[in-house]
Amino acid sequence: MADLPLNTGFSGVPPVSADLLSVLPSSADIFDQLADALAAEGYAVMPDALPPALAADLLLRVTRFDDDQFRSAGVGRQGDYLLNPFVRSDEIHWLSDADGAERQYLDWMEQLRGALNQRLFLGLFDYEAHFARYQPGAFYKKHLDAFKGRSNRVLSTVFYLNPGWLEADGGQLLIYGDSDEVVDRVNPLMGTLVVFLSDKVPHEVLAARRNRFSIAGWFRVNNSLNQHLDPPR
Repeated sequence: MADLPLNTGFSGVPPVSADLLSVLPSSADIFDQLADALAAEGYAVMPDALPPALAADLLLRVTRFDDDQFRSAGVGRQGDYLLNPFVRSDEIHWLSDADGAERQYLDWMEQLRGALNQRLFLGLFDYEAHFARYQPGAFYKKHLDAFKGRSNRVLSTVFYLNPGWLEADGGQLLIYGDSDEVVDRVNPLMGTLVVFLSDKVPHEVLAARRNRFSIAGWFRVNNSLNQHLDPPR
């Protein structure tokens, strides 16, 4: 198979000038483009999706965590949850609204939730997200984020926090099509947002060759019972 072009996107965190702000797309334009791509392809890749200053604050936040503030990521849910280093070897830290930058990110995603519900009638109910750290050699094998009838995750999001990331650094996101072919190859560059249907888009994270940071999140529908949200975090 021929090499697929990389989505290059945003390559650093320069000071945000007035000229740059004047050419950045509005949130409404971004939401329109994301909705159109999701409806047509089932996934969307958007460089420079969030304000560069917020991306810089989130990068600063995650790089200041001590090692003991991350935990090894697992697979499965609730009683089936387990650690499987043959499937994934990233580490995670859940976001909360106690930190200013994290709260701004969650607020932006709340705006996106409303916009996608308005445009695509998805019935998205809430959103959860965590920082992900892939240390050198870490990976996540091909998988789906949800299985039909077994999860309330509807849309997955990944927001990248890696200035100056090169193809040689590894860690690319591979997106697979219906025939098991790679249909897109996304470089995890700072500011790039990827959104895709959780139960329809198989994907894989190639092994990184240096520390790789992102925020992974999921929009969910309401499968709660007696006010207990399913699944719990």
